[in-house]
Amino acid sequence: MVFNPVLVATHVEKPAWYQSLGKYAQPNNRIATWQLLSTLILYFCILTLMVFTVKAGYGYGITLGLAVGAAAVFVRIFIFFHDCTHGCFVHSPHWNRNIGYICGVLTFTAFHDWRRSHAGHHISAGDLDRRGFGDITTLTVEEYLAASPWERLKYRVYRSPWIMFTIGPLYYFLLRNRWPSPGAHKQDVHSVIYTDLSIAVIMALAGWTIGFKTYVLVQLPILFIAATFGVWLFYIQHQFQGVYWARHNEWNPWRAALEGASFYQLPKMLQWLSGNIGFHHVHHARPGIPNYYLQKCYEEVPELQTVPPLTIASSLECVRFNLYDEKRREMVSFRALKGKPSP
Repeated sequence: MVFNPVLVATHVEKPAWYQSLGKYAQPNNRIATWQLLSTLILYFCILTLMVFTVKAGYGYGITLGLAVGAAAVFVRIFIFFHDCTHGCFVHSPHWNRNIGYICGVLTFTAFHDWRRSHAGHHISAGDLDRRGFGDITTLTVEEYLAASPWERLKYRVYRSPWIMFTIGPLYYFLLRNRWPSPGAHKQDVHSVIYTDLSIAVIMALAGWTIGFKTYVLVQLPILFIAATFGVWLFYIQHQFQGVYWARHNEWNPWRAALEGASFYQLPKMLQWLSGNIGFHHVHHARPGIPNYYLQKCYEEVPELQTVPPLTIASSLECVRFNLYDEKRREMVSFRALKGKPSP
């Protein structure tokens, strides 16, 4: 079922332009099938080449070079998984679930558990009083200044690019996803168990056929690079200058969609590999729009074109933003607090 979680959580009047998005929230089985098959074939071809380079004794640098390409395709597979959790990749709920489970196993993520936590993200994005649902932890300036030295240190370590984009992504996909997220229901727990068992079976089969060492030399760098790229995308989607945050009594989901989610303008190849998710404000405005219609929707709805784009160059500046200043209504760095006393 295609649905917009925001409409479940709020009674704020829909803007006039919202209705014009409905025609794009229609799955196309033909496009989805082509996307899925062509991407999976490409992914497994690269995996096969990587296994060959390891077995044939080529320098590991060649294997790692191929891993970059495989990781990029991995991200695209995750976008299909993401669409399935919104029930919009194909028409059938049954096949959205089945495809979602398959893509989830390939991307080390449980379908039902992630679907629930991700829906929480959609109904709370930009709401300062409902943080913690599938988002990057962000403190306000006041919260940071009021925190203990130990809490400040933990937050600084967490927000460090060296952790956020290296250890953090690998931990999340390799380890954190192996158990249910907080608030998991029975179905969510079962999806984690099925996914973990499926991954274990794949590892066992790989160990029996190509050898466990070869499996690790192939899969681990793919997972690391893909996870890093994926976390970077998610970071950029909601951590940029001008991002919308508000307290719950003032929170507006439509402002959160257009001002709290970025338009990441990527080169065509990266746009393809990331499944058009750079049109993230469009996705938040209507989560039921499948990846293959996001650009078309953006180009045909003028209200969506008012969002200023983030380029790769300008997005790099976002790394220095660590806190949200409620008084100034902007993201600031730790350095901006220099000289500010604790309350």
